[in-house]
Amino acid sequence: MKKVAVTIPYGDDEVTLELPTKNILCISSPNDVPGVENEKEEVLRAIKKPFGCQSLFNNIKRCNNVIIISDDNTRITPVHLIIPACLDQLNKIGVEDGDIRVITALGTHRRMTDKEIKEKVGSEVSKRVEIGNHDFQNHEKLVDLGITPQGTPISINKDVLEADFVIGIGNIVPHHIPGWAGGAKIIQPGVSGEVTTAETHLLGVRQSHSLLGETENVVRSEMEMIAQKAGLKAIINTILNREGRIVRVVAGDPIKAFREGVKEARKVCEVSLPARADIVLSGSHPCDIEFWQAGKSLYSSDLAVKDNGTIIVVTPCFEGVSKMHPEVIDFAGLPSKEIDRRVRSREIEDGTAAALAMAWAMVRERAEIILVSEGISPSVAAKLGFKSVDSAEKALEMAFKKHGLNAKISVLTHAPEVLPSIKDN
Repeated sequence: MKKVAVTIPYGDDEVTLELPTKNILCISSPNDVPGVENEKEEVLRAIKKPFGCQSLFNNIKRCNNVIIISDDNTRITPVHLIIPACLDQLNKIGVEDGDIRVITALGTHRRMTDKEIKEKVGSEVSKRVEIGNHDFQNHEKLVDLGITPQGTPISINKDVLEADFVIGIGNIVPHHIPGWAGGAKIIQPGVSGEVTTAETHLLGVRQSHSLLGETENVVRSEMEMIAQKAGLKAIINTILNREGRIVRVVAGDPIKAFREGVKEARKVCEVSLPARADIVLSGSHPCDIEFWQAGKSLYSSDLAVKDNGTIIVVTPCFEGVSKMHPEVIDFAGLPSKEIDRRVRSREIEDGTAAALAMAWAMVRERAEIILVSEGISPSVAAKLGFKSVDSAEKALEMAFKKHGLNAKISVLTHAPEVLPSIKDN
C-alpha cells in the first residue's frame, strides 16, 4: 500500500505520520505566500502610507499620553519589529518615550510574565517604555461606558480611555467570534472588562451559522462601535505566512485598514477543499499554549468534515485547558443548548467560558472529536466530551474503525490559520 508522510507542527517540535495515499482527500496549509524581503521596511512603509488618514500619528505633536496596545503571547504578531518603529516615528514628531506606554491586550487570558513580555516586545522596547498587562478583573481599572444598542455593556481599561492617542497592534487571521482577528478586536476583548467580552462572545456563538471568515457581521459591528467609544485612533496589523513571516502590513483607520488587511489575509488563509472528509486531522499550531486557544482548530475543521465525521486535533496544550477559566471543564461536556440555558439563568457565571464551551459543543454535536495532547489527560478530555489517545496513529485507527478502511482524510496542518471552502458547496 502506497503511503505519504504528513508532518504537523507541534509546539517547537512536529509530528510526522504516514497516511495511505488512497485515503487522502487533501493536505491543506496556509497558502505558500512569500514573505517580504525586508520586514522592517514593510512596517515603515505601512506607517508612512496608512489607509483612511493622511498620517498615522496625525495631530498628536502635543500629546503626552500615548498608549500602544499590543496583542499577547497567544499570538505570533512580530510586535518586536512594529513597536520600535512606532516609538521612533513618535519621537520624530516630538513625543518622547516617557510619554508612551504599552499595554498587552490580554482579553481574559492570563497575565504575561516579565520574561514573556520581554520576549514578545523585544529587549529594546522593554528598556525604552513602560509596559503593563491589561487586568480584566480589576474593576478599579475599568470604566463603564454604558450599553450598545445591541445590549452589550461596555467596560474599558481606564488607562486606555485617559490616553491622548491610542494605537492597536495585531494580526489578521480567521476567528470564529468576529469572523477575523485584528482591527477593533485589540480593544474588545483586548482591553475590555469580562462582562463586555462575555456578551460579544455569546452573541457570536448564538448566531444561526459560524461567522468564521465573515468580514461584515453583528459581532464585528459591536467590536468596532466599542473600539470607537474607547478612543482607538489607529491600527497596525500584520498578515503573516505559514512560517510566521510578514506578507503585508496595513496601518491607519481601524475600520478601513482592517478591511484592506482582510483582503490580503484571504490570499494566505483561504484554501479550497474538493469535498467534506470523513476524517479531518488538524494541527493547532500556532495556537498551542492551552485548549482555550487550540480549540480554534475545531472551527476550520468543522467546515471540512462530513456530518457524523471525526475530527482529530493534535495539540500540545502545555498549560492544559485554560488557566483563567478552569471552571469551563465542569460544563463544557454538556449539550450546547443546556450550556446556553445555564448561562442565561446565571447558573454559569463565566459568560466567556460558556461561549467557548458552547462553540466546542456545537462542533462536537456534529462530529466526533479525538484529542491527541500531552497537556490534557484522558479524564479531562472526557469531561470536555472528547475522546483521547496518546498518538495520531491511534486516533486514525479509531477513526478508520468507525468510518471504514476507505474513509477519506483531509489534513489541516495549521488549522487555526486556514479558512476552508468546499468546491461542491
